[in-house]
Order: sequence, then C-alpha cells, then structure tokens
Amino acid sequence: MTFSRPLDKIAAGLAFVLGLVTILGALGSQYIGGLQPCELCLEQRLPYYWGLPLLALVLILWNRLPLTAWYVAMTIVAALFAWGAYLGGFHSGVEWGFWPGPTACTGVGNDLSMDMLNDLQPVIGCDVVQFRFLGISLAGYNALISAAITLLLGLSILFQTRNKS
Repeated sequence: MTFSRPLDKIAAGLAFVLGLVTILGALGSQYIGGLQPCELCLEQRLPYYWGLPLLALVLILWNRLPLTAWYVAMTIVAALFAWGAYLGGFHSGVEWGFWPGPTACTGVGNDLSMDMLNDLQPVIGCDVVQFRFLGISLAGYNALISAAITLLLGLSILFQTRNKS
C-alpha cells in the first residue's frame, strides 16, 4: 500500500511555520530581548504581517478554494516574501556599508521641541548591527529565511501544478 503525500500542502505548511517562528522571534527579540528595531527592520516585518494571514487562510480553505483563487493567493504570498528577501538583502547591504540607508534611519527632523525629544523611543540607525550570529545579522537571516519561504511557496505551486496536470 502506498500513501500519496500532498507535497504542495506540506511545502506551504512549512513556509507558514517558518514564517510564524521568524516573526515571533523578531517580536520576542524586541519585547523580551530588548533589541530596538530600526525603520528597515520594521519594514521587513510587513511581508509577515500581510502574507502569513493570507497563507493561513489558504491552508484552512485548501480543498475548498477554486484553483485560480489558490494560484492567485499563493503567488501574492510568494511575491510578498520575495519582497521581504529583497528588503533583508538591502538592509544587510546598508549594515555592511555597501550603500546608504534611507533618510528615515539617519535623518533628524527640523521642528523638534525638547518635550517631543524626551517622549521618543530610542532610534536605532539602519546601519547599526545589534546582533550577529555566525557573522550574519538579523537582517541577513531575514533575507535568507524570506528567500526560503519564497522557495517553499514556489515548490508548493509547482507541486500543485504537477498534481493537476
């Protein structure tokens, strides 16, 4: 007796779990570990905030979605995480000094009062690395993880295409 493995759903499920662990790790490092995110760090979280709920919906409605809607949703999620991989790579380049970061990371506003300055949270420059593991910053790991999620979603789409043909 052989069992068929729904590789398309397994790949999508792995992508979801990897994404969920990653964003929970980022939030934990901020709120529990005390690492302050910069502007680019916060922007790199957007694919997780937008993509994971959509991917969860696709996983929940896996066998009930029309195939076209499934392909559109999976392509949108894959594109979001590809954008996340780009953002992580860009941020890593800023950290290594390959190119300048956005002015939001380093700019100072003009009409600031002392009261406003006292109320602000500490601003971390996008070129400041707060944590490295094996020589790779968190932005670098985000680029790698987002690329892995994109690859898993691409494989899921490929497996689904092969199953339907």
